[in-house]
Amino acid sequence: MKIEQIYTGCLAQGAYYIESNGEAVIIDPLREVQPYIDRAAKNNAKIKYVLETHFHADFVSGHLDLSKKTGAPIVYGPNAKPNFEFHSAKDGEILKVGNATIKVLHTPGHTMESTCYLLSDETGKEVGLFSGDTLFIGDVGRPDLAQKVKADLTQEILAGHLFDSLRNKIMPLSNDIVVYPAHGAGSACGKNMSKETTDLLGHQKQVNYALRADMTKEEFIKEVTTGLVAPPAYFPLNVMMNIQGYDSIDKVLERGLHAMSPNAFETAANETGALMLDVRAAQKFAQGFVPNSINIGLEGNFAPWVGAMIPDIKQEILLICEPGTEEEVVTRLSRVGYDYVIGYLEGGFDAWKNADKEVDSIKSISAEELAAIMDTNPQANVLDVRKKSEYFSEHIVSAENAPLDFINDAMAQINIDKTYYVHCAGGYRSMIFTSILKARGFDNLIDVKGGFKAIKESGKFTVTDYVCPSTML
Repeated sequence: MKIEQIYTGCLAQGAYYIESNGEAVIIDPLREVQPYIDRAAKNNAKIKYVLETHFHADFVSGHLDLSKKTGAPIVYGPNAKPNFEFHSAKDGEILKVGNATIKVLHTPGHTMESTCYLLSDETGKEVGLFSGDTLFIGDVGRPDLAQKVKADLTQEILAGHLFDSLRNKIMPLSNDIVVYPAHGAGSACGKNMSKETTDLLGHQKQVNYALRADMTKEEFIKEVTTGLVAPPAYFPLNVMMNIQGYDSIDKVLERGLHAMSPNAFETAANETGALMLDVRAAQKFAQGFVPNSINIGLEGNFAPWVGAMIPDIKQEILLICEPGTEEEVVTRLSRVGYDYVIGYLEGGFDAWKNADKEVDSIKSISAEELAAIMDTNPQANVLDVRKKSEYFSEHIVSAENAPLDFINDAMAQINIDKTYYVHCAGGYRSMIFTSILKARGFDNLIDVKGGFKAIKESGKFTVTDYVCPSTML
């Protein structure tokens, strides 16, 4: 029997490939499904089931395409009612995969259809729990997402269901079972997940706050719901795509991989109202970019920041990429439901520049240059665009917090006529922030290269140092 975790770092997401005696299942597949098909073909295995732990909010699953291309049925647990053909598994139902078995454990709480899959090997020994967003390493799934889709649910009601699921379905299981969750650190589906992506259930019973044996239901509900911040706006939109269906990834790629000359690109931008998205590295963007384009770098947490910054999931998008990365960008956008890329600038920004088109730029200075400016002008306006928790942990004494996550609120606190020096942790988020505001007419924002890391390492600033309040997670 084979168990393989297929982890995607930018989404902090784990899909799974399980194989026994020529049959395979895929759990929580990503949008691009060919790698799963190729993996099974390489092993001369047939994909028998596509298992979904729940209706995902943070990414669009590849369940529909994978089922259509392989003939494998899509399986959900109880309470799931998608708008397509699927197998509704009963609580306790046994699915056979080669000589192994998978037991369906209905575990409502994160969502009402949330389901874990308990794998037993060829000898009948229970070896792995594929826990979806019910149980993470060091955390549990947040109980406030399903209420965004179903109004009669509250986070307290869902947290109560989650408590019962954990106590009745998961904690009685053997300590030597390996937990395989759907997410790790960096995902917004929980509050404080571990960087580890698997663990023994017995160890989680010892260290995971939500599995404390002496915890009452009331205590659990309070702890699980304390410190939740608003989820990204695209989450409920992804849920609906996963329930209702979506275009094939092949169609999305065909539409998006449309090369445009600089003239055609400029015409499309003027006539369609498409958003120009430049995915190059922050400092490359700063040195020169197509006017009114925004920067969200491909090398950072690209897809989640796209979802947070672009409110309309059906927004048409024109891409400026490093040549050769276009397919990767379109694919990664599709993972979070941004399916309407209508083309890309052929040859990248260099082609635009060589065509003598208008070019814009953003001034970017070093931490040492910022220190010199603040020596002569202690009242200089510094914007720290990190999360509140990061800011409260430590920050430049005079800096004002304007989290990128809430950029529209931040924009309201900025005087368009004043100069601001913008930094984040390392330079990725500050360029997103500055590029978006520049596209909206804010021309007096200056980026600080290297962010707070460079600021602190310079030793030239007075930095606060105190603990983040528990409500600022």
